[in-house]
Amino acid sequence: MKIPNNSSTITGFILLGFPGSRERQVLLFVLFSVVYLLTLVGNGTIICAVRWDQRLHTPMYILLANFSFLEICYVTSTVPNMLANLLSDTKVISFSGCFLQFYFFFSLGSTECFFLAIMAFDRHLAICRPLHYPTLMTGHLCTNLIVSCWVLGFLWFLIPIIDISQMSFCGSRIIDHFLCDPGPLLALTCSRALVIELTSSTLSSLVLFIPFLFIMVSYALVLRAVLRVPSAAGRRKAFSTCGSHLAVVSLFYGSVMVMYVSPTSEHKAGMQKIVTLFYSVVTPLINPIIYSLRNKDMKHAVKKLLGT
Repeated sequence: MKIPNNSSTITGFILLGFPGSRERQVLLFVLFSVVYLLTLVGNGTIICAVRWDQRLHTPMYILLANFSFLEICYVTSTVPNMLANLLSDTKVISFSGCFLQFYFFFSLGSTECFFLAIMAFDRHLAICRPLHYPTLMTGHLCTNLIVSCWVLGFLWFLIPIIDISQMSFCGSRIIDHFLCDPGPLLALTCSRALVIELTSSTLSSLVLFIPFLFIMVSYALVLRAVLRVPSAAGRRKAFSTCGSHLAVVSLFYGSVMVMYVSPTSEHKAGMQKIVTLFYSVVTPLINPIIYSLRNKDMKHAVKKLLGT
């Protein structure tokens, strides 16, 4: 990798990504390309299955299709640029490109937190209020919830990102990451901005923990309702409708909280990259597999879509 000696010649930031030999870079390029394509195919299949199977035109599957579209957007906010950097000699990303990636990555991540919360709310209504579910979770409410997630997600980090983009950056402008993350960016500013750091940290905590607490409360109520079901078969059926969503929540929140809650994550760039890679690249790949394998209706729709 060629790094200019004079930082004034750099027109943006340098994303180190995954440094190593040329052979290693090519190998990672092939690996991440395959993962990216499989993610697009997997989530795209769920969207098409929900779109073309009339039996899946229910709030649960409409939310799932929107979630799959969100996953496609989420992985696309980082992987194409990461792939380009793996084959690049300079690994430079422009200022505008860096902050656009920063904005979309964190906005889509925030939107995912909100989506996981409303999907838990949907399962809570379906299990705890089964007789009233059709009148409570109407198409109109479902649409409003989806739109609210997108709007709130894209407004959540807007002000801190604008503030950080207006700051002056000094030094080498080297970011030891594969994406533009606020921590490394703030470390490169010419002067510390405690207010912006505090605001960014507070918003990150709120967008993680408020939906997470909502999910936990929803599933606590679901668990209470399921335990009241007299038959074992009924309990298994109720749990099966929540199993996929709980698995996805565990994967996403488990990795994100290791990243943002673990005190050692601030000091180890390698661990930061691995954890970020897991929740931003690996999880969107695994999610369609979880939903399609654990759901009979989805498996049937996918088989019908593929003509098998």
